[in-house]
Amino acid sequence: MTSALVFSDVYVNYGSISALKGVSFEVPDGSIVTLIGANGAGKSTTLKAIMGLVNVRSGLITFYGSPITNMKTHLIVRNGLALCPEGRRIFLNLTVSENLKIGGYIIKEKETQEAILEEIFSLFPRMKERLNQIAGTLSGGEQQMLAISRAMMQNPKLLLLDEPSLGLAPNLVVEIFEKIEYLNKLGKTILLVEQNAYHALRLAHYSYVLEQGRIVLAGTGQELLDNPQVKSAYLGG
Repeated sequence: MTSALVFSDVYVNYGSISALKGVSFEVPDGSIVTLIGANGAGKSTTLKAIMGLVNVRSGLITFYGSPITNMKTHLIVRNGLALCPEGRRIFLNLTVSENLKIGGYIIKEKETQEAILEEIFSLFPRMKERLNQIAGTLSGGEQQMLAISRAMMQNPKLLLLDEPSLGLAPNLVVEIFEKIEYLNKLGKTILLVEQNAYHALRLAHYSYVLEQGRIVLAGTGQELLDNPQVKSAYLGG
């Protein structure tokens, strides 16, 4: 199977602190791959390294075979990667429609924009209902749907999701994961960083466990769900 993304022996430092220490993994085309781990394990740093938001000290990141290590972020986006960041980071004082337009700024063809919007509205009907609503007045779940929708407006080949269930009520967590699974069935390749290990592993084709900047376990989602070490550390025994 073709790899959408290959992360090879990557080191990232914050000053004298080593955040990633030789991390390697792959995201096969068409798959959902999850990274799980405790706070400070290096999950968000991994996504920032992919998107050119932190400097990679050594190692190689390739996207469909082409190196993107330390490339400028706007060029990485144009190559077909989109990040839905932790904490949503939507524009709270703008409408849903304006947030979506900002997300789709690199798509110049009106027909393509409209097709992407229709895909978003079929996935998240509430976005269509709330197009003219100020984003800051949306519920937490709706704000997360908007954040994912804004990333989708870039029509990415690979969608990076950073903690999409953070701060959501349990019923909304289930809904968000159902939407992520549906997105994958539509053909989107997804790299998911998530503290909710149970839902992330249940969804994943392949998973990696990060601890203190290193990958310590890898396997299919089911293999890690069944792993005693993972059960003890991340699944409440």
